[in-house]
Amino acid sequence: MFGNAFTSAAGNIVFALYFLASVGVFVSLIRQIRARKSATEFSISESTRTFDWPEALLAAGLVSFLLLNVFTAIFRSERVQLNSHDLIPNLLLVVVVVLFITTFLRVRGLDLDSLGGFSRISFVRAASTGVILIFFTYPLLGIAESIVQALFGLGSGRQEIVDLFTSSGTLRQRVIIVILAVVVAPISEEFIFRFFLYGVLKRYFGIGLALLFNAFLFAAVHTHLPSLAPLFVLGTCFTLAYEWSGSILVSMTMHALFNGVQLTVLAFPQLIQQ
Repeated sequence: MFGNAFTSAAGNIVFALYFLASVGVFVSLIRQIRARKSATEFSISESTRTFDWPEALLAAGLVSFLLLNVFTAIFRSERVQLNSHDLIPNLLLVVVVVLFITTFLRVRGLDLDSLGGFSRISFVRAASTGVILIFFTYPLLGIAESIVQALFGLGSGRQEIVDLFTSSGTLRQRVIIVILAVVVAPISEEFIFRFFLYGVLKRYFGIGLALLFNAFLFAAVHTHLPSLAPLFVLGTCFTLAYEWSGSILVSMTMHALFNGVQLTVLAFPQLIQQ
């Protein structure tokens, strides 16, 4: 009994230190972002073209479409269960949206590399930075989930894609879900939410409002109420990582790692428990 109490107390202390370190890391990112913003206000504006009113109109249309889907899901009389037949159409829809935005920006003469920082840092550095930052994101997610649990009695629950993964009866279905979650979703969602929507919002409303609205929209489109707060925190951390590093590859790495860990926990529950 004493051993269990000691182990529990030690675990709480370790998590508290872990949480404080996570807060320190992201507060440091915020301070560096603010300092960089203050310094650039007095510098000569960059010659690289940035988002303008045509991108704002496209972003407004995309946001309206996403919010319409959210409200439709909220007020739907009965919940529609995701099944394996929905995977490929969803994949194609996301790819079409990303390709349309990419083509639109290129026709407009915008440099995607400069805007998204795809070659700003090396892939190895982006990946290693993503690993470190996602490691310090988990305590913040845990606290957000605990607060929701305490206030509303809502656990994190499981999203539809998670239920589909655990109930998949064939290897083919699981492979498709893994590809969607670890490859397609991180690339497409970071491109749409962080690179494009956040970029346009920041252009007109500043970093603070753009970050908050982008994180809320990112959480809302998953249409899973118990996960709203943790997903908001996750989206905030992704955006801070992108803004601080200047490379969308960092947030893509974080997103891929997060989804990969979630699926690993589902695929090997006994190993994780041990």
